[in-house]
Amino acid sequence: MNIVFLDAKTVGTPPNLEKLNELGNVTFHPVTKPEETEERIKDADIVITNKVVLDEELISTYSGQLKMIAIAATGMNNVDLDAAEKHGVVVKNVAGYATHSVAQSTFAMLFKLMQDLDYYDIFIKNGDYSESEIFTNTDITFHELRGKRFGIIGLGTIGQKVAQIAEAFDAEVVYYSTSGKNTDQPYKRLDLDELLETSDVVSIHAPLNENTENLISYDQIKKMKETAILINTGRGKIVNEPDLARAIDDKLIAGAALDVFENEPMEKDNPLLHVENSERLILTPHIAWSSVEARTELIDGIYANIKEFLDR
Repeated sequence: MNIVFLDAKTVGTPPNLEKLNELGNVTFHPVTKPEETEERIKDADIVITNKVVLDEELISTYSGQLKMIAIAATGMNNVDLDAAEKHGVVVKNVAGYATHSVAQSTFAMLFKLMQDLDYYDIFIKNGDYSESEIFTNTDITFHELRGKRFGIIGLGTIGQKVAQIAEAFDAEVVYYSTSGKNTDQPYKRLDLDELLETSDVVSIHAPLNENTENLISYDQIKKMKETAILINTGRGKIVNEPDLARAIDDKLIAGAALDVFENEPMEKDNPLLHVENSERLILTPHIAWSSVEARTELIDGIYANIKEFLDR
């Protein structure tokens, strides 16, 4: 069984990566450019892909050889699912592996904005603390999460985990359902405007679809409190990036943290890279999902999906 992993570099080197070799003859390509995809899948029975696109043309051309596509992620938008079904190619993704990693990353970004530890670290290391007349430093301020309203956009598995952690800090959790169907929750459900207007933290954990694309633009950010923080670990196109850059420079909100972007990697001329008030903005390169534990669980999920297919 010939198995090809088209973009193995995207999962790094989790301790169980070599486990995939038990399933067949596995070829690991660190990255695959669009023009390289056809050559690399032509003899493959099973293709593993994270972000490499497998469109209708590729699937139909090699459907006689290709039996399965194992997606090394939850999102499946890089594979033409209709074409796969039409040509009898099985497609399996892995869900739920990054819940704890994304939730932890969400709060890491939040607390970096809320409580600037870098300031205090530099204050000590550059010698200013040693010259201080008092034992502490209150030159900058920070607030507690306790008692603040924590608004979550998209209360799925990850959103629910974030809600539980926020509650542990004694925050009030509210949420907005992007589908309009998620009503059976122990938290107060608000419409989007009320959530934006009243929340101290707005954290996005929604999928990208027709209901969420460009959901947060300048007009929506303008409704938020000047002291509020916006976090997006969902999907890049949910937040309009030029509008966010403008809002940060206009000081409409206290800060924002993004782990996902419209184009990844982002272009050098992305307006988020050129904001004047950069201290109000944290940008991380789509790493919220990628704890060692999460990547290990992802490989286990890929392995289980392929094993189940082979054992049919």
